[in-house]
Amino acid sequence: MGDKLGNCREALAALDRTDTVHIESMSRFYLTEPMEYSDQPWFVNAAVKIITSLNPDDLLAVLKSFEVEYGRADGGVRFGPRPLDFDIIFYNDLIIETPQLIVPHPRMHNREFVLRPISDLTSELIHPVFNKSIRRLLDELSTQNQQCLPMEEMVG
Repeated sequence: MGDKLGNCREALAALDRTDTVHIESMSRFYLTEPMEYSDQPWFVNAAVKIITSLNPDDLLAVLKSFEVEYGRADGGVRFGPRPLDFDIIFYNDLIIETPQLIVPHPRMHNREFVLRPISDLTSELIHPVFNKSIRRLLDELSTQNQQCLPMEEMVG
């Protein structure tokens, strides 16, 4: 919601300034069609590769605190509009399933708006559950009703 691209850039820059998270590389930004709940504006999505000293649960807590700081409130429509949404898609090659966190992200292989930005960073990354590369998952994906349009060049 609001200045989508600005929110993403500002939050990622702030995250990179923390003592515990360093952004190593970032995909380009994509304007993406909403899924699940389509009666809303399109989203802005990107992927970042980070270096962190945090374990997965602590990283999730930091990311959720950033979401709140940028105006995300509890409740609302599931998959609906929000000012900021961080997800942990992968954490090294770990497979994690707790009530708070599932890694790799359980729906990522069905979402072009997740796979396309990750592919910008590393198309050969192997999904530890499916044992397939990001490129292969993207090739196998039916992108019907999943427009994912690059907004700008990759940022590094």
